[in-house]
Order: sequence, then C-alpha cells, then structure tokens
Amino acid sequence: MDELDLLKRSDGPVTRGRLGRELDELGLTKGDIVMFHTRMSALGYVAGGPQTIINALRDTVGAEGTLMVTCGWNDAPPYDFTDWPEDWQAALRAEHPAYDPQVSEADHNNGRLPEALRRCPGAVRSRHPDAGFAALGPAAHVLMDDHPWDDPHGPGSPLARLVARGGRVLLLGAPLDTLTLLHHAEALAKAPGKRFVDYQQPITVDGERVWRRFHDIDSEDGAFDYSAVVPQGQEPFEVIARDMLAAGHGRQGRVGAGTSYLFEAADVVDFGVNWIESKLAGPAGDG
Repeated sequence: MDELDLLKRSDGPVTRGRLGRELDELGLTKGDIVMFHTRMSALGYVAGGPQTIINALRDTVGAEGTLMVTCGWNDAPPYDFTDWPEDWQAALRAEHPAYDPQVSEADHNNGRLPEALRRCPGAVRSRHPDAGFAALGPAAHVLMDDHPWDDPHGPGSPLARLVARGGRVLLLGAPLDTLTLLHHAEALAKAPGKRFVDYQQPITVDGERVWRRFHDIDSEDGAFDYSAVVPQGQEPFEVIARDMLAAGHGRQGRVGAGTSYLFEAADVVDFGVNWIESKLAGPAGDG
C-alpha cells in the first residue's frame, strides 16, 4: 500500500498531535504504565514513523508514565537446532553470538515499534533472550530487572509486574490476537494439558558466553490445545479478547485509520485465567 492510499484511509497524515488527542479520547492518561502493541499500517500514514508514535505515547502518559513492549530476539538460534547434524550443532555452539540486551535486535515479527523503543535513550531491556521485554520511563527497572530465566511469562515476570503495578495494555491498530499479556494468564491457569517447551540459547554469564537451557510454556504453538473451544480458523487470544470486550472489559476507539483497544492488565489476566480454566476444565477435580 503506497503513501497516498494510507493518507486516504487515515483522512490525512497521522501526526504526533493527532495521535495524542485520539489516545486521550481512548482513555490513556498521565502516569499510566502501558504495554503497547502496534500495527502501523492499520493506523494509516504516520508522519515520522515509529518515533512519532513513541513521542505521542510519551506525551500522553507524561514524564511519570512508562511504556513497555515485547521484544524477543530476532537472531536467536532456532529452537530445533539440537536436531541438526552434529557438526552443524558444533559450529553453531562454537560461534553463535550471545544475546546482548543492548544490541540484539528485537524480533522483527513484533513490528517496528519494539526495536525503536528499546533503542531510545534510557530504555531498559530485560535479560531474557527469548521472552524479553523493554520499557521506557520511571518504572522501567522495576518492570524489567531480574526477569526470571525459567517460566518467564509467569510469577515475577515483567508481565506479572505490569499487573501488580496497575498497568494497562494498548492495542494501537493491532489485532486482538496480539494480546501478549494472555500468555501470563496461560502461565497461571490451572487447566489440564498445559504444554511446555525446553530450548537452549547463548547468554553471557560473568563475562563468558554460555549456552543455557530455558523452560517455559509453549508460547509459539500454544500453551493449550484450544481446538475444542475455539472455532477453526480463529486465534484463541482473539476469541478470549472478544469475549472480554463483550463482558464489558476494555475500551475501543479509532486512532488514525485503525481500531484500537485499551485494557486494564489485571482484567485481562483475571478474565483470561477464568476463561481458560472454565473452557478447558477436565473431569471433576482435574487441573
């Protein structure tokens, strides 16, 4: 889609000032701690790109507010490299660079905003190579420091701290299935059939590059098999989020050319845990 098409869809340029006004109308306020997901193409033509969005968000939450994004690691070794031929594995183990929170690029699948925010002066990135986050603002260290190596979506994680501090989640033109906070609900939910993964990635410990094994819920293929309760062709997180909106949780509004949503983090997790446990409950007493 070219710039003219984006301009037409968004009824003109989406500027810093316009974003600020529309975010204010959506309900974002000064002092908010907000985790945000963005699909820029849905907003229309954003004059200035990612930095305009970050500046507008900072304008809206103010100096006392904090922004948070999910990062991951774009150049992480493949999860299944341990199935490669032995000599291939050896070469990878010998020379694959260690994850470096300061320079390792955020996963490109998360869009342009996470990489832009983590590069901002003063941004803090968590130490976890795979399930990492970044934050900018006075609560950044509180959210990011000492991210648990194992169960990185569970208790003590940046997601848990977001909830504990009364944070919010903004889907800025992003679809409902990008509601990453529901991984925290999956980590907490007590339902049968929860799926886990173990994988290895290189990190730096006391100045040395080491390969560490990590244990987590399966956040890539799904922590649970939702096929019995989610219609074919639909994403589980989208279904949960739509049920949440129908129950009166969250706000919906137009920002630029796209639909945006604002949720209270605690509502997302409480609703998500209850939804998973009720929909996926096994026989009496199971889970």
